[in-house]
Amino acid sequence: MALADTIAPHLPFLRRYARALTGRQDSGDAYVAAVLKALIADPSIFPADLEPRVGLYAIFSRIWSSVALNVETGAEAAHSERNIEALTPRSRQVFLLVSVEGFTPSEASQILNLSQAEIARAIDDAGREIAEQVATDVLVIEDEPIIAMDLAKLVEGLGHRVVGTARTHTEAVAMAAKTRPGLVLADIQLADGSSGLDAVREMLPQLEVPVIFITAYPERLLSGTRPEPVFLVTKPFQASTVKAIVSQALFFGARARNPDRAAV
Repeated sequence: MALADTIAPHLPFLRRYARALTGRQDSGDAYVAAVLKALIADPSIFPADLEPRVGLYAIFSRIWSSVALNVETGAEAAHSERNIEALTPRSRQVFLLVSVEGFTPSEASQILNLSQAEIARAIDDAGREIAEQVATDVLVIEDEPIIAMDLAKLVEGLGHRVVGTARTHTEAVAMAAKTRPGLVLADIQLADGSSGLDAVREMLPQLEVPVIFITAYPERLLSGTRPEPVFLVTKPFQASTVKAIVSQALFFGARARNPDRAAV
């Protein structure tokens, strides 16, 4: 297959990434155009040992890093776009690649030519930088004490505050009403046989809040009924995945401290 045919399906997504990374449509599109010109001039620069989408983003990363970054935006920039600009360049790249473009940390390391440890540090940095903008209170619904402690440590390490850990449906609903968190991390199967999913359903009419489901049973969230699993982590989970999705859930909400404007 010709290189043009190989990369064509991925170009719309690369444009999305480029625009978010630079903060402007024209700047983002200019970088993508530069990638295409470079590939036309010398197709051999395309990394044949990488999966095509990973390789395309890797070429983009090389070109983006070699040119001065223009992050000027107009007054029409969206809230999330302004937040992206506030991240340092490496944090911004890793956050967008993992949280928006859906690459794994391993793929992000190939794209950016960074080690896995450097990617993990960048995810942590992005999480802390985002927390400076949208730090919030977090409710953990989890019946396994060790997992609950791990989750609490992860979110607190990003600069958020855990306001409670619930082990049952009843505890979860009561804690949510009392603490009114800005983010909920919810398991599905709870200690007394009750459901974290049902607890979230009961909370939502009184508290519109981003919810991340962390479960070993993702198929239970595929019923098509509310709440839909916009943010989902499957057990066993990696710390970097949880951190990235916590940051994503808060970052793209209107404001973590404004429950009336946040959504599952």
